[in-house]
Amino acid sequence: GELATNLAHSLDLIQQAVARGAKLVVLPELASSGYVFKSREEAFAASETIPGGPAVTAWSEIAAEHGLHLVAGICERDGAKLYNSAVLIGPKGYIGTFRKVHLWNEENLYFEPGNLGFPVYHTEIGRIGMAICYDGWFPESYRLNALQGADIVCVPTNWVPIPGQVPGREAMANILAMAAAHSNSIFIACADRVGVERGQPFEGQSLIVSYTGWPVAGPASRDKEEIVIADVALGEARRARNWNAFNQVLRDRRSDVYDEMLGSEVKRGWY
Repeated sequence: GELATNLAHSLDLIQQAVARGAKLVVLPELASSGYVFKSREEAFAASETIPGGPAVTAWSEIAAEHGLHLVAGICERDGAKLYNSAVLIGPKGYIGTFRKVHLWNEENLYFEPGNLGFPVYHTEIGRIGMAICYDGWFPESYRLNALQGADIVCVPTNWVPIPGQVPGREAMANILAMAAAHSNSIFIACADRVGVERGQPFEGQSLIVSYTGWPVAGPASRDKEEIVIADVALGEARRARNWNAFNQVLRDRRSDVYDEMLGSEVKRGWY
């Protein structure tokens, strides 16, 4: 709920990342508002419209200043509806929005399920898709991005501990991200938060995963704020999809045996 403070802190972190050479920055889920709401009224008060709200305006200004692409989680207001959303911003301003498709726990009290699908945006640095937190538990989220040509999926997230997790074991979300990157030949960049909000602990462990499935940065700390940076060539995700003389992970799908996911508006031969 400390909107101005959170926004100022995000801008400071973006500046730090830019100073280290970042060209694409990913911030956590609901980065400007916080996550644990007490009521829908509180969530509504912490929301803003896209793209005209204060956070998107400030993020657009810093992106323009540094020639930056930026993905950030935000509490979006659209009329009387609220969405747990992510915005993609480039050097020329706002590019597009993703609305979280799979709502987690009490998010169902405040937010509408996302209704924009999994859009992939063509940018100067590559094809960028988005997902948010619990979306990563569904293989379809990453597959639909990959089928639409995504080079990287940016994941603002607020991961929480999972039942059965052994103390000290890496986050389940890390394992899922690695598997999805490998099985779709895409980069995945997950930005999580640390600390405790209103009694809810968060897992941290932000990471950037190569199309090979192996992390190229992170996992970050579980309990300390940290920026993870990797130098990657996004085009490699498409260039290296042929694993050997016979196998290409997207081409080898047997859509004669299982569903083509026609709702993704994917046409055969796109990839």
